[in-house]
Amino acid sequence: MSSPSPSSGVVRFDLFEVDLRAGELYKAGHKIRLQIQPFHALALLLERPGEVVTRQEFEKKLWPGDTFVDFDHSLNTAIKKLRQALGDDKKKPRFVETLPKRGYRFIGNLKHTAPQLPARAPASASGVGQLARLCADGKLSFALVSVDEGTAAEREKLEVASDDVGLSLLIASQRLLMVPSGTQVRILDVQQAQSCCQVRILEGEHYGKTALVPLRQLAELS
Repeated sequence: MSSPSPSSGVVRFDLFEVDLRAGELYKAGHKIRLQIQPFHALALLLERPGEVVTRQEFEKKLWPGDTFVDFDHSLNTAIKKLRQALGDDKKKPRFVETLPKRGYRFIGNLKHTAPQLPARAPASASGVGQLARLCADGKLSFALVSVDEGTAAEREKLEVASDDVGLSLLIASQRLLMVPSGTQVRILDVQQAQSCCQVRILEGEHYGKTALVPLRQLAELS
């Protein structure tokens, strides 16, 4: 199976960030689970924002001639799962527009960036004990961080389901913390497998609390 080969490394739109080379989708700094075919469909749409990608083009790129599948069902399922991950509405789309019997079009506003540099965040076990600052994604003034792994897993499920009420309850119960961008933290543990680390918050309302933070949301102190 062939996959899209976009030239950009990272693309941002709304609260989302797509690492096209790593095959990862993030929302407000939190990784969203997305199966490979829905992700490839998203990558193909992002290659040509504002243009119609026909169903035939999806079939050629995502399911080449030697792959035997029910193409119509597979594509419909992939787009459905993509919309679920983005919290998009088929009838009132913000990102993926359906053109009946023709194909699909990405209608969000994109911001292309260079691939992330590994040096942006303390990315090894040697980072333990170091000070860093939280970085909110895009134009957000705060980062949402989970207090523990259980909360992080629950948050991921709620985001996939677009359950804003559930997320609000996590915030109200102080299991999901809204921490201003730039807040200083101390790194307590680095979990490379999950691309996150445990930190202690050293400033502001949540002073002294510990939280799990994606490595990509940390910046070294200058």
